[in-house]
Amino acid sequence: MLYLQDIVIVRAGASEDEYGNGRPDWGDGATRIPVSGVNVQPAGGSTEDTDDKQVTVTGWRLYTPRGVDLDLRETDRVEAWGTTMQVIGKVARWPAPGGGVHHVEADLREVA
Repeated sequence: MLYLQDIVIVRAGASEDEYGNGRPDWGDGATRIPVSGVNVQPAGGSTEDTDDKQVTVTGWRLYTPRGVDLDLRETDRVEAWGTTMQVIGKVARWPAPGGGVHHVEADLREVA
């Protein structure tokens, strides 16, 4: 695999709605973490029909090179190529023989 892609990890800040409830802030309150040297590939997609509206969900898979850990959380989003994707499920940190992280994998889904 080639690890030549640049992404930005977007971590939501915290804000409150008009009732004082906490909610994620994906705008100015978000932290943006630039990352170089990863690989993001299409991982299939699906078409769903909800309330008479057809929605296409595009899936992606993010990989890091061998020996590279990544500060990516299941609550984060990823920006690449003008597209925003959310992390789906747990981020997989594969163990290396002898300790540490062999590589990281994460499923992503495009955010509309």
